[in-house]
Amino acid sequence: MGAARHSQVAVVTGATAGVGRAVVRELAGRGMRIALLARGSTGLEATAAEVRDAGGVALPIETDMADHRQVEAAAARASAELGPIDLWINDAFTSVFAPFVEIGPEEFRRVTEVAYLGYVYGTRAALDRMLPRNSGTIVQVGSALAYRSIPLQSAYCGAKHAIVGFTDSLRTELMHSGTRVRVTQVHLPAVNTPQFDWVLSRLSRHAQPVPPIYQPEVVARAIAYAAEHPNRREYWVGASTVATILANRIIPGLLDRYLARTGFGSQQTDEPADPRRPANLWHPVDDGRGTDFGAHGSFDDRAHRRSPQVWLSRHRPLLAMSAVAAGAAGAAVAAALRR
Repeated sequence: MGAARHSQVAVVTGATAGVGRAVVRELAGRGMRIALLARGSTGLEATAAEVRDAGGVALPIETDMADHRQVEAAAARASAELGPIDLWINDAFTSVFAPFVEIGPEEFRRVTEVAYLGYVYGTRAALDRMLPRNSGTIVQVGSALAYRSIPLQSAYCGAKHAIVGFTDSLRTELMHSGTRVRVTQVHLPAVNTPQFDWVLSRLSRHAQPVPPIYQPEVVARAIAYAAEHPNRREYWVGASTVATILANRIIPGLLDRYLARTGFGSQQTDEPADPRRPANLWHPVDDGRGTDFGAHGSFDDRAHRRSPQVWLSRHRPLLAMSAVAAGAAGAAVAAALRR
């Protein structure tokens, strides 16, 4: 983002909780002007206050990402009040924790409209403003589950797979046109977010992320880095994401059998599910009558605050040069010994 970062304008969807909230905090610390797109008014107000306290400029906009008219209106307002949009980060989603046969057709449709079509609508709104200027970056926040589906999350996995297919197609079109607008993806591991406290669940026990679990700030830093370096087609965050995606390329059938045995239990704690827990599928739980959930979920005591893999990914060119230098030095020593 360079020297102009203080004047940059970003739009973040799903901005009020979990990864989106952590990304907003990361960008706010850089003095950016940020349009916050989410449904809950309480969460929007709290997030906007954090942005302003960090020295950024906030524009909270209540938006249902499943409605393309609302998304377009939000983009128009962000452009009018903050200026030309430099960065658009798609992160909003909802889901249902349940076996597929226990998810109603309207529920599956709702997840798809938010978690997949919301990305499509956001990307279109961003491109309509970036392409005429021949400048801008779009970051699609994905998941290891975009490549390796697991049980109990069929709607979410389907949406994440669809985002990859859509984005890969779009990328080739942008390359063909020669535009300087860039799109990249960041695929995440299990993250300690409030989704496990508010996603609609029909499980008998409380839902949990499959360990290893990372704090939202780990992935927020990776997303901000991807926004600054969008020429890489995608980023994988966390060693578990790397292992999952690579293993699925090599032994997908074995993973099917493994997940059939372990995937149900590993996504539930030992605590019974609370039948009175709120669910955000149709209505936000951080609206005017709700509470601000923030970035973190219920698993702080088990979540990692750092990822060595992320550091290695960011310093790939340096490591490659070091390997070449080490190889050259080794060859020189070997030649000297032969002489």
